[in-house]
Amino acid sequence: MAEPPKPEKVELCVFCRRHAAEPAWRPFCSERCRLQDLARWADESYRVPAEAADQAEKVTDPDG
Repeated sequence: MAEPPKPEKVELCVFCRRHAAEPAWRPFCSERCRLQDLARWADESYRVPAEAADQAEKVTDPDG
């Protein structure tokens, strides 16, 4: 017996995660999501986790 075809994997918008990504705005679903993502980068809402500066100074170098 033949297996039914598997549904295609739909890529969701990387910003809202509710709508399928549109080819014109990929990886976003619309210009709105694209601009909101850009705004978060501009106001520094996105941050890379890192060690606090004062903790980094306390680490001693084993070679010196």
